[in-house]
Amino acid sequence: MTHETSESQVVPEAGQAAPSRHRLRWNKVPEVTVYFWLIKVLCTTVGETAADLLNEKAGLGLTGVSVLMSALLAVVLVFQFRTRAYRAGVYWLAVALISVVGTLVSDNLTDNMGVPLETTTVVFALLLAVVFVVWYRRERTLSIHSIDTTSRESFYWLAVLFTFALGTAAGDLVSERMNLGYWLSAVLFAAAIAAVAITHFALGLDAVWSFWIAYILTRPLGASIGDYLSQATGDGGLGLGTVVTSALFLAVILGLVVYLSVTRRDVVEAEQAGTHTA
Repeated sequence: MTHETSESQVVPEAGQAAPSRHRLRWNKVPEVTVYFWLIKVLCTTVGETAADLLNEKAGLGLTGVSVLMSALLAVVLVFQFRTRAYRAGVYWLAVALISVVGTLVSDNLTDNMGVPLETTTVVFALLLAVVFVVWYRRERTLSIHSIDTTSRESFYWLAVLFTFALGTAAGDLVSERMNLGYWLSAVLFAAAIAAVAITHFALGLDAVWSFWIAYILTRPLGASIGDYLSQATGDGGLGLGTVVTSALFLAVILGLVVYLSVTRRDVVEAEQAGTHTA
């Protein structure tokens, strides 16, 4: 099987909004496999530790780090949108950077502007809901197996950004209110993800919503793991530090991305027009 891309006209079904005029043969995002979830959690962990590293050790402050990482993300997203098919290196670099930016958006509102976590959690949840509503009204599908137009990809990355911001705010809110510590917080969020998986496979929870709920929950899970590894032992962590933790996880991410780039085990052909599965 080749992995070239091609464009084709899409004829909308009766009663459906017309999608973007041209669709690519190949999906712009990876297949959801165990590799996907593993790299996603690792990217989330790096997002947490890298933000702390640049903020505290580099002395850039939240504002400086936010400007720097947002600029880097914008550059990488330009490359991502210009590709004609999913490319593991570009895609996961974008996810790693957007995890940092999403974290910083929430942290800026809470730490610099004094907005309560309850407020940011509700606001990000509403913004994410708006993205999904507009996305569905425009494309008639929220399927991640058909991110094959510029419009759908724009909605996808906007949703990803808000999932990171929401996951940060909600995760911090739960951690502060319940005061569980890093390790128990990680166990709590892992259990929540397991519950979503069980509900999906055993009780038939819609695949689209199962995916996005789990996607949100992986953010506080990864952050809890990152904090547990990097924070000082006196604060409940292992004391590895943000430098070691970030380098360790980046090395694992790089190894997995290289493996996927070579094997292409997570490449998926786009769905046919009119297919609305998750």
